[in-house]
Amino acid sequence: MSCKQKLDIARLLLRLHVDVIEAGFPSASNDDFIAVKMIAQDVGNDVDNDGYVPVIGGMCRCNEKDIAITWEAVKHAKRPRICTFLATSPIHMEYKLRKTKDQVIQIARDTVKFARSLGCCDIQFGAEDAVRSDKEFLYQIFGEVIKAGATTVVIPDTVGIAMPFEFGNLIADIKRNTPGIEN
Repeated sequence: MSCKQKLDIARLLLRLHVDVIEAGFPSASNDDFIAVKMIAQDVGNDVDNDGYVPVIGGMCRCNEKDIAITWEAVKHAKRPRICTFLATSPIHMEYKLRKTKDQVIQIARDTVKFARSLGCCDIQFGAEDAVRSDKEFLYQIFGEVIKAGATTVVIPDTVGIAMPFEFGNLIADIKRNTPGIEN
């Protein structure tokens, strides 16, 4: 999709009064960076008569380089968001990241703090492959990123295996057991 096409879609989402537009992955390519920045500058500053303006988010991995690039793209919006993600399932931590639980928590916590240090006040943390992650670990990592400054947590079913009732139960368990999530 071209930058113009992405901007056109964002403008349509604006007309629908969508709350949050995850505009792209700015560190993935220069074209995506340009598209996200255009959306942040245009759609992210288009305040209507009721004061509505959407949050404009950019996706990024939990590393300082990606976060800095993402901030450069989204910071032009009135309501910018940095949307980080990191694998939390045992299989992904072992084979994809080659990290221990403690290392993953440290990375997540440090990168949320780094995003805050750039001046971003709205930081999302997504636990990639959350459905296959250990629940106790999810409670712990979400509690740590919230303490570090994350304002939104995302619980994706990355591989699409959860039944609706299972996913609902997982959300309820996370809400019940994660320190600081009520904020």
